[in-house]
Amino acid sequence: MPIIVKLPDDATVGEWAIVELQGDLESRDNSNIYEQFIGDLHYTNKGKPLLIIGHHILQGEVVTMDKPLAVLEHKDIAASENEDEKSVEYIVRAVVKKKLVFSDRPKPIIANVPKVI
Repeated sequence: MPIIVKLPDDATVGEWAIVELQGDLESRDNSNIYEQFIGDLHYTNKGKPLLIIGHHILQGEVVTMDKPLAVLEHKDIAASENEDEKSVEYIVRAVVKKKLVFSDRPKPIIANVPKVI
């Protein structure tokens, strides 16, 4: 079975980054967090990433990966008139060259609450 890897027809490949967190990320009700909103990602004036999750802030750094990764889309393709023979095709959708590493513990965000006299 032939396996084909190709660029998309319009030849535009996005550049993505991986977010790397140390430890576990759990929801309050232990539900699945797949495709759920996790938090806000911001950058400082110096280009350092900040991740805000709920009432916590994480400070990170941008690291260039030693070996880039490719994000591939899998497609099955029928080859010729014989439907029993199929080939597999992978389309490159993005290249991952950097990762955002958040290795420190999250710090609580404390609001400035005025004192009531």
